[in-house]
Amino acid sequence: MPTGKVIAVILGGGQGTRLFPLTLERSKPAVPFGAKYRLIDIPISNCLNSNLNKIFVLTQYNSESLNRHINETYQFDSFRNGFVSLLAAEQTLERKDWFQGTADAVRQTLRHIRVQRPDYVLILSGDQLYHMDFRKLLKFHIDKQADITISTLPVNAEKAPSFGIMQLDKNSRIVNFKEKPTVGELQNLKSEKTNNLEKPYLASMGIYMFTYKILEELLENSTKTDFGHDIIPESIINQNVYGYVFDDYWDDIGSIKSYYDSNISLTDILPPFTLYEEIDHPIYFRRRYLPPAKVRASRIDESIIAAGAIIEGATIVKSLIGIRSIIKKDTTIINSVVLGNDYYKLFNDEPLFIGEGCHLERTIIDKNVRIGNHVVIRNHKDDKDIKEDLYWIREGITVIKKGAVIPSHTVI
Repeated sequence: MPTGKVIAVILGGGQGTRLFPLTLERSKPAVPFGAKYRLIDIPISNCLNSNLNKIFVLTQYNSESLNRHINETYQFDSFRNGFVSLLAAEQTLERKDWFQGTADAVRQTLRHIRVQRPDYVLILSGDQLYHMDFRKLLKFHIDKQADITISTLPVNAEKAPSFGIMQLDKNSRIVNFKEKPTVGELQNLKSEKTNNLEKPYLASMGIYMFTYKILEELLENSTKTDFGHDIIPESIINQNVYGYVFDDYWDDIGSIKSYYDSNISLTDILPPFTLYEEIDHPIYFRRRYLPPAKVRASRIDESIIAAGAIIEGATIVKSLIGIRSIIKKDTTIINSVVLGNDYYKLFNDEPLFIGEGCHLERTIIDKNVRIGNHVVIRNHKDDKDIKEDLYWIREGITVIKKGAVIPSHTVI
């Protein structure tokens, strides 16, 4: 097994505008996923499953719900000596700016990382889906005596222009890098290391293993703000930078459509990303001690129903129904993601629910939404983007905003 003290740093991202309106009131890592998880649970679970239990999460936008989730979910006893700690952008005597990019975020929090005296620093994104054993990445990094190791994913020519593409030599050292190459530039960026004729290009996954001394040197001797655009391309020339090929499922939740598709795919019999590998890849989450879901006189097919849901006389097809959801009779929900509720009833408020006789299709319903009776939300796959007070339509998907009240007989 590889040896050396590793600190994991998970980047919370910027404003997350491509995920609006889901990120209007929360940071990207705090966005709910899979009916009961949050996106941040994926990278943290990968760390814990790899025996990495000292984790910093860096964020600066709408961090309250993420902070609360981390504090209530990831509590270590005194014998494990681990932590999951949220570091928000902060003003100091030396720095008065917010994070200007991924590298700048790590630079500004380097003093907290330094206290842990790590040998290696693993830098991750807070909004990606994958199962990965970081011990294999660390072993590769040590065996190659690398300064930096970048996890890479084989991709085809269609997807390659959306990524930073790396070319590896026979020893896996990165010899060429191009950020979002044009179609004409791709021909000179093929890598034999992929062993995949259909996916001959190696894309950066935004997962970096640094030898700590090198990371500290690179950040303190530079004002560059981004790893992908600045630090990594320059390091390939001056440092020992290697590419670790990860040929398994990986997805970046960068838009409403990718978020929607990733959730809906969980309802497949054999989804590309599974929630059910409890031995090798358990996903940790906040325990809420909710009652089991209750279903009466309903038809449910290819769907996931979370704890605490109450469904009466409804039809639900290829959808995710989140915690504490209440769905009333004669309502049909198709190809939709219902994030659920934070409570059943608060003080003297009416319960939150989806009313009678509704038809909801290709929809994301954010938390704490009340939908009246006979509301219709149609498939808007071919429509242009729309922004309204109670809902947005993005990439053909209707997103009902958090806390919205949709009156009875509304048609969207």
